[in-house]
Amino acid sequence: MKAAVFREINQPMEIEEVQLSKPGPREVLIRTAAAGVCHSDLHFFNGTYPGIRPMVLGHESAGIVEQVGADVHYVKPGDHVITCLSVFCGHCEHCLTGHMSLCQEPETKRTAAQEPRISKGGAPLQQFANLGSFAEYMLVHEHALVKIRPDMPLDRAALIGCGVMTGVGAVIHTAKVEPGSTVAVIGCGGVGLSCINGAAIAGASRVIAVDMVPSKLDLARKFGATDVVNAKEVNAIEAVKELTGGGVHYSFEAIGLKVTAEQAFGMLRNGGTATVIGMIPPGHMVSLHGPDFLFEKKIQGSFMGSNRFRVDMPRFIEFYLQGKLHLDDMVSSRIRLEDINDAMAALNTGEVARNVIVFD
Repeated sequence: MKAAVFREINQPMEIEEVQLSKPGPREVLIRTAAAGVCHSDLHFFNGTYPGIRPMVLGHESAGIVEQVGADVHYVKPGDHVITCLSVFCGHCEHCLTGHMSLCQEPETKRTAAQEPRISKGGAPLQQFANLGSFAEYMLVHEHALVKIRPDMPLDRAALIGCGVMTGVGAVIHTAKVEPGSTVAVIGCGGVGLSCINGAAIAGASRVIAVDMVPSKLDLARKFGATDVVNAKEVNAIEAVKELTGGGVHYSFEAIGLKVTAEQAFGMLRNGGTATVIGMIPPGHMVSLHGPDFLFEKKIQGSFMGSNRFRVDMPRFIEFYLQGKLHLDDMVSSRIRLEDINDAMAALNTGEVARNVIVFD
């Protein structure tokens, strides 16, 4: 099969012919239909986060089941699926207490002694996030996917696999935004727009979008923002406090920077909660004003929207089909696998919400 192989930091990926193993007893072979190009891929491509190379990047994807292992009963060939990087075992403490997104059990991966899922010339290729969706096929554990209704367009379904699940899930699961509350979202990329959309669905009375790119602020209004703040022109904290008479009940940081995490905490009203979604680089420390904790201000993290993805993703599809989840507006362009390097470069500009690779 063809795959975009990441071999050197910040060096263009080549489209290579690689070998794929056969499904093990609990594995599923998926023909990739669509894959979003996400900032998480960029964090590893540019070396912000360490990773073992060579690797097939890509983790926001949807496709069609081609083959299943002997012990797989959840899906069958022909089923349409969305993948999810938060693979779960189903029996550890995290899974049994409803925190499946935190599962880290190694049994969902192949061991070093086993044949690698992807290889070239006998040398293993790593799967980013246990998926590796910048490829024509994915071989994954059965708990890395969810079956969906066949009339859902797969190029939009792919977005639910990471950005939408992360953003909407952070609102409804991690923060538990209440109807009538006020919300600020810093960063209007794919995840931030999903946060805004999720806050509108949750019934927030005011949703304030914060970014430095005017086109993204315009797009944020389509996703449910009631107000926008251009942080390049004004002090974001002061602007949000002025709009809300003292600060928001909930804020979300969807960029992954020290300064924006601090801003998210700074724009809270007393008793408010800041949720950091963005991938702040290793070694970066966030500084907060200690006395603010006396007023019950809180800061927390969120991974993959604290999801229960086999329940959540089909529900999000219903939201989309009912016109509540605005996936169509999130797709900046549809591209080929061969355009992957241009798509990665576009992430650096901050202008795009999501480029989506569509496979033939």
